[in-house]
Formats: sequence, C-alpha cells, structure tokens
Amino acid sequence: MTISFEVIHKDIMGRCGRLKVGERTVRTPALLPVINPHLQIITPREMQDMGVEAVITNAYIFNMSRTYRDAALRDGLHSVLDFDGVIMTDSGSFQLSVYGDVEISNLETLAFQKAIGSDIIVPLDIPTPPGADRSTAEEDLAVTMERIREACMKFRDSSPAAPVQGGIFPDLREAAAREVRETGAVFCPIGAVVPLMESYRYRELVQVVLAAKKGLSPASCVHLFGAGHPSMFALAVAMGCDLFDSAAYALYAKEGRYLTPHGSLKIDELAELPCACGICRTHTAEEIRKSEERERLLALHNLQVTLAEIARIRQAVQDGTLWELVDERCRSHPRLLDGYRELLRHTPMLESSDRVSKRRFFYRGAETCSRTEVLRYHQMITRIGVGRRVLITFDQRVAEGFDTILYFKPPFGPYPPGLGETFPIGQSEVPEWDEEMVRSGCAGIRRLMEENPGSGFVIWCGERWGGLVTRELPSAEVWCEPV
Repeated sequence: MTISFEVIHKDIMGRCGRLKVGERTVRTPALLPVINPHLQIITPREMQDMGVEAVITNAYIFNMSRTYRDAALRDGLHSVLDFDGVIMTDSGSFQLSVYGDVEISNLETLAFQKAIGSDIIVPLDIPTPPGADRSTAEEDLAVTMERIREACMKFRDSSPAAPVQGGIFPDLREAAAREVRETGAVFCPIGAVVPLMESYRYRELVQVVLAAKKGLSPASCVHLFGAGHPSMFALAVAMGCDLFDSAAYALYAKEGRYLTPHGSLKIDELAELPCACGICRTHTAEEIRKSEERERLLALHNLQVTLAEIARIRQAVQDGTLWELVDERCRSHPRLLDGYRELLRHTPMLESSDRVSKRRFFYRGAETCSRTEVLRYHQMITRIGVGRRVLITFDQRVAEGFDTILYFKPPFGPYPPGLGETFPIGQSEVPEWDEEMVRSGCAGIRRLMEENPGSGFVIWCGERWGGLVTRELPSAEVWCEPV
C-alpha cells in the first residue's frame, strides 16, 4: 500500500493537502474519528455520510475480540466496519501505556494489521508518559526506533507509519524525527501527547511538536495522536500537524458534555444550543437532556462541530487567515494562550514555511507583533534603498531637504509610498495605534538604520509618540510637533 502526501496550500506551518493511500485520498487537515467495534454509538457508514474520509481503529481490540477477529481476517476491515474510506489501525500502544503490557509482539501486530486490510499500519511504539525521566525516555525511544526500522524492513510494501516519540524532551523528539526521516516514512505520527493535552500543558505540547517538526521531512504527513478537542486544532495545524484522531466526540457525549470550538459545556446547564448543526436545529437543550438517545444525539453534535472546525481551518489556510483563527481559539482558555505565546517564540522557524503574500493581516493585540508577517517585513526592510538624509513620517506629511521620504505603518515600520498597496502594508487592518505596535514599528526603523549607518534619519511622529520613539531610537532625530 503506497502512501504519498501532496501540499496544495500553506499558511504559517499549516498545510492543506492530499494524503493518498493506495487508491483512496484524504483531504488534510482531517479528523480520523476513533472506532471501537464494540461501542459504535455512530457507525462508520454514518460518519462517511457526514463527510469523514478516514477513521482509526485499534488492531489490538480486533485481535483480542472473539466477535470481530475472525470476521476481520476473513472479510477485511472495510467490510466489517462498512466503511469505504481510509482505515488506520493503531498497534496497541495505548493499551501498553494504560495496562503496562500487551500480549502481542511488534511483528505480530504488523502482520495482523496487514492481514485484516488496514490501509495505514503502525508498529508497536512505546509511548513515554510526560512524567518519565530522561533515561526512561531514551530507553523507550531506542526500542521504538528499533521497531520502526523492523517495520520498514519487513513491511516496506505497506509503507508503515513511523511514530515520533521522546517524552517531553525536545532534543529527543528532534533526534527521533531525524531518525524517522532517514527511514523514508511518509506518514509520521507524533505520539504520547494525550497526557499533555488532558492536563492543559499546551506550552509543552508546542515545544514537543515543533521539535519533531524540525527533524521531520517537510514532505511528511504529520498525525497528532489523540488530539480531539476542536478548540486546539487551529494551534496544532499552525504547527504543521495534518491529521488528528479522537474519540472525544463519544467520550464527551457519555459525560453529557457539549462540544463547541471554544470549549465544552454541560448539556444539563444549557438553556439554548449555540450551534447550527442538524441536531441542534431540530432539538432543544431540554429535549436532548430528556431523550433516551441523549448520548447519541450529543455524539452526533460533537462530531459535526468537530468536522466543521476542521473545514473552517482548511478554509483559513487557503485564505491566509490562520493566524487570526489561532488567536481567536487560543483565547478561549489561559493554557491555550500559553501555547499560542510559546508558538510565537518560534516565529523564525514558522516564517521559513509561511506564505509570502496573504489576503489580509488583522492586528489583534500585542501577540500580533511577533507574527511571521512582521518578522518577514523587518527582514525585507534592509532592501529599501535610502539616501544620505531620510525622513520617516507617521502621518504622511512631507518636508523639503530630504533625499528619501518613507511613511510609517505599525507594527511593520517604514515603507516607501510605492509599497502602500502591496502586502502586508496595503492589506493590513490596524485599529487605533497602541504602544506595542508602534514599538514593533520602531524595531523596523532600527533595522533600516543599522543597515544604513551613513544616513541621517529624522522621525516625524508627533507629540503622542515622541517619548516612545526617542527611547526606542535614541540615535535618530525626532520631531514631535503635533501631527
């Protein structure tokens, strides 16, 4: 079974692409709902009718099942699950992490996955929990890599997945990713991150994922194991994750929880249903609470709102507005905001993958000043040619006696009038100026001044910004007349 991945659109490190698995194709980013054959609250066929193109199930559960093992070996997974799309099978790693052991070897689970017709097979990697020390993480990683190499050698015609492990140690994750890259694997899950998400440790999640991305090939399709809440999908896609799998739609429904793109709510506390899905438009909150099918109705809603968020993210990537969506979603929880700010600390890495031009740029507060578009503009500023005497004006007023006159737009900085209609200057939506954006713009001026030490710079900024500009650019001549 050959696997290939084609990137069609990019924004930040997010990609819209096509994952081809044999003759089947999955649009990415994509959600793979988790299917437990014993607990199908929503059937795979119903999911396919809702637009699901791939699902994931557990080979260990099938192998240990008296009900489904023989049927899967005889008829194949697609027939047993009644699903025509891509089916991925996990190897039993989750059972390993929960129960401490599994009754199957690496080659046995790989052979079983292939025998039942799985489209994407996964070796028996070892998920190192976040609390493990470094020596444990190193030992687990060594075993995982040995099993990945074994899978690639024995099942090369099946293009096995190559999970990236390494605990919470970024250097181990990067090293593991580099080893995975050497195997030639196209499908590369990042494992053992569910405990980080369950405990809202999003800052560490960002560190782990970006470390793995550093080592992986840009052509790899990256699967983030167990990422199931729609509020964090935009952040994960911005880091370069392409696929997610989750049972959250069903698990949350069992607990009476109602998913939204901003968080989860308890159905028992809702007076209204703030969603446009078919379930919410044909039922009231009270009707769902009293329904004998309460769990199924909630699961159907949860899955639909999750799929809608994935579609919204794909559109944002195509529109070049993923930053704005990440900013909005990550303000729904303080720990998600921690993850967002950690992501912004890696802007140089993100900038190398981001697209050059976008439809628009929205300023959404101080964090915006650290975005890739601002960093790239500051790098580009050095290419602006200037004369001996330069005027940078905040309100586009001009004066005589200058060789070069530049305008100023925060958070970017100075620009020649000829760039006024180009991205990002002409397509940026900036509200009333604040100190953070003006300070960022001054960083752009400083960059231009450093590139041209023989030129004299005058900053015509008006009374309001005179003090800040003087502090930020002490070597410039600052005019503070009212603007």
